[in-house]
Amino acid sequence: MCTKSDKTPLPARITFKEGEKTPDVAMNWCRFPPRILLSSAFLTLALLSSCLFISLQYNTKEAAVRVTSQSELRPKHGADPPIVRDYFQYKVENISNDVHTDQPASGQGCSIAVERRFDCGRDRALTRAACEERGCCYLPLTQTASSGPPWCFYPLPYPGYRMGPLIPNPRGQEATLTRSSPSYLPQDISTLKLEVMAEETGRLHLTLKDPFQARYEVPFTAAPFSAPTETQKLLYDVEFQPDPFGFVVRRRSNGRVLLNTTVAPLLFAEQYLQLSTTLASSVVSGFGEHYTGLTLDLNWTSVTLWNRDMAPHSDVNLYGSHPFCLVQEGDGQAYGIFLLNSNAMEVALQPGPALTWVTTGGVLDLYVFLGPDPQSVVRQYHQVIGATCYPMMPPYWSLGFHLCRWGYNSTSVTRAVVQKMRSANFPLDVQWNDLDYADKRRVFTFDPQRFGDLPEMVKEFHGQGMKYVLILDPGISSTSPPGTYKPFDEGERRGVFIRNSTGHTLIGKVWPGPTAFPDFTNPDTVNWWEECIKDFYAKVPLDGLWIDMNEPSNFVQGSVHGCPNTGLENPPYVPDVIGGRLNSGTLCMSSQQTLSTHYNLHNLYGLTEAMATYSALLKVRGSRPFVLSRSSFPGLGRFSGHWTGDVRSDWEQLRYSIPAVLLFGLYGVPLVGADICGFEGDTSEELCVRWTQLGAFYPFMRNHNDRPNAPQEPYVFGQEAQAAMRSVMMLRYSLLPFLYTLFFQAHTSARTVARPLFLEFPSDPNCQTIDKQFLWGSSLLISPVLKEGALELAAYLPPGMWYSLYNGQPYNSKGQYLLLPAPLDTINVHVRGGYIIPQQVPALTTAASRSNPFLLTVALSSEGWAKGELFWDDGDSLDTFEHGDYSLLIFTAGQSQLVSEPLKVNGALDGLVLQEVRVFGVPIPPTGVWANGKKVRDYSYRSDTQVLTVSNLALLMSETFTVQWSS
Repeated sequence: MCTKSDKTPLPARITFKEGEKTPDVAMNWCRFPPRILLSSAFLTLALLSSCLFISLQYNTKEAAVRVTSQSELRPKHGADPPIVRDYFQYKVENISNDVHTDQPASGQGCSIAVERRFDCGRDRALTRAACEERGCCYLPLTQTASSGPPWCFYPLPYPGYRMGPLIPNPRGQEATLTRSSPSYLPQDISTLKLEVMAEETGRLHLTLKDPFQARYEVPFTAAPFSAPTETQKLLYDVEFQPDPFGFVVRRRSNGRVLLNTTVAPLLFAEQYLQLSTTLASSVVSGFGEHYTGLTLDLNWTSVTLWNRDMAPHSDVNLYGSHPFCLVQEGDGQAYGIFLLNSNAMEVALQPGPALTWVTTGGVLDLYVFLGPDPQSVVRQYHQVIGATCYPMMPPYWSLGFHLCRWGYNSTSVTRAVVQKMRSANFPLDVQWNDLDYADKRRVFTFDPQRFGDLPEMVKEFHGQGMKYVLILDPGISSTSPPGTYKPFDEGERRGVFIRNSTGHTLIGKVWPGPTAFPDFTNPDTVNWWEECIKDFYAKVPLDGLWIDMNEPSNFVQGSVHGCPNTGLENPPYVPDVIGGRLNSGTLCMSSQQTLSTHYNLHNLYGLTEAMATYSALLKVRGSRPFVLSRSSFPGLGRFSGHWTGDVRSDWEQLRYSIPAVLLFGLYGVPLVGADICGFEGDTSEELCVRWTQLGAFYPFMRNHNDRPNAPQEPYVFGQEAQAAMRSVMMLRYSLLPFLYTLFFQAHTSARTVARPLFLEFPSDPNCQTIDKQFLWGSSLLISPVLKEGALELAAYLPPGMWYSLYNGQPYNSKGQYLLLPAPLDTINVHVRGGYIIPQQVPALTTAASRSNPFLLTVALSSEGWAKGELFWDDGDSLDTFEHGDYSLLIFTAGQSQLVSEPLKVNGALDGLVLQEVRVFGVPIPPTGVWANGKKVRDYSYRSDTQVLTVSNLALLMSETFTVQWSS
């Protein structure tokens, strides 16, 4: 902790560049983490660009930019264009709702509220003299926190780019930006091209690029768009400030300012790009992957996006990078911002509310999603990152229970685990092996002694209705004698590996020792990878692949031979990354891949491996692939699921697994979960029970453990704990038809599976930040115990009717917290009134449960109605929805009857029947029940909970049916 005097700040001990004088007055060093101070590194952020299309026209006249008349635009474009105004005609103070224009009190432009200061020294620490040399304000503050407002900040206005006239181009509109004098950055780019593209009614796309020299851009397939029609009014207006350049995006319906980039200068240099903006609200979610709550702390914090093999803990960059955020506006509306860039990036957050992106390369490629509600924002984002494809449809079996441990070191041990699970009557769909199986830890091999009968074991599992998955790291051992390890020999011959700056195969070090790393941006590498998987599958008929260590992780810095001293290895600015260097724990930045350098492509490594692995499994197995990736980038959900990495076995990590899962749903990766009971350290019986209860409602459910830890398979605990785990696991299996239908909705319409409450109740202010509870879809509310020793919990029930899933106990909530009992054998789950949940009698595998009878839980609204649906196919074939090979049933309830109406039917439902119906919220005891017009004898009614149960039905699911009761 450091402190500053009110009058004379003390000098700080830091390292300065050669030739720079030691200052006698220092900038606010408290704001920098210790590792940055020691290395004189810097704090920053970033944003980038891609491209799409639009049709709008603007003209410029003198200093003001005016909009072309609508009569000129409509015949060609069919819709009202964004309004383009002179920024300076607005002069209001509310930064959340209107553009803010500080007028400098002293003529220097330094009279700026502290929360609106934008850092002039993100690229490096500055002395007073260096700050003022940049033309910035230097006003020290007294503070003792490790972070806080900058002492050196931009005045208003600050010189920057000047915008020329907007003119039409094939994608929309473009303008040239020029600087009359260079910025303070090295290798400054003085001329930029701005493109403005109104791609959809609620999607605005802007890019900033060097018009004279091609720069690296993320190799994204752009989502197609349709120009808004007369009836599709744009949800936004855009305003430009010509000099210094900036833009403002407003919500057209209420004039609210969503982004205002005029508050700080645009900077664009060879290895440093910076853009700042205000935000409409401080309730911001996103910019993963980090160990945070559902919403970010904007009190002078920052997040770094640089994929790294790092166990989850606070204030570090983790396995994935997702430069997207969703901002809740406070009135039920929301918007999103996506900065398409894969270079190292830092996002600085401040309480204005505002943020600054800084990135180390590429272009600025900005998407703004106007919603207007949060779920629409998510859908608009998924449309862009999916290139018209939403997240993949997982195989049905992947929604069952998975069991793994690093330490199942032979087939006999693995078989024994499966047998003990069966003997204890625990469901188990997928058995896994970690790297124990591999001969000398080399992928695409199996140990001839300990796993010599691996193929036979996998076939045995298949005979029991189970599946098998094993780990596949990208690192390929490079030290086997020539001719003895085909993956390396053939890969080297074909040139599939990442090269160092001299053109030779880069050698790093991972589990097998020295290793080479496949370049998945090389089409021949993808073919080689497919061949390796095909050859291995011919021996071991696995069902899915777990791709780990794919940030990529490296046990040495850069390579075993080091890295060259170049600008890529030592850029002028490095975000706040673990290790202080971009090549720390990974490959040399100067290493060469087919599309570009690793400096540009690092964050895409896991995504490109997932794409290659998905393609290989599809070709080899001919059915729906299952891939689980640790590293991630936007678009991963089309090819893979994700788990949250090496979580610790403690209560804090249990609690923070919820926002991690919810955020990945926003990022377009719905198949996600954390390692149940924790991966690092010993669990306790109570923790493992509570984690299993929560994990039963992760979209992806796996128990995984590290070698030195105490066992944590469900069967190792006491009988009371086993009973609690078994109960909730069987509850999950009963709900799999509902969960599978939620994945269908995610696949076809970008609906989230595990859902934060604010997505479903955007106008309820109590739901904005809740991340200790969550929803499955719209209708199941999960409220887990997250504290040791707790036997009750306060759970929030949004306004409306809610029922206990277990017994139908009703709660007519006005939007309030209720204190609910939560003994060790219970996780609170409530059904929302107005919804119907399809269920099935559970079994120990999904293969068995899919043949069992169905159940319907009908939760009536206070008005007496409910709705639901069931999607059903064979659970394994590819593109069943796209090919029309599925069944879709619509359930409705009202006026004392339940109706099932098949909208589409194929053979998947043949022979399956409805066995039982539970109706919650029946106010009057029925005097009779009829199914398809025939009187039913087996029914019961509980007047204390107002639950009607109709049993021993045998109604064909593939046909229309009705269940009626007297009222």
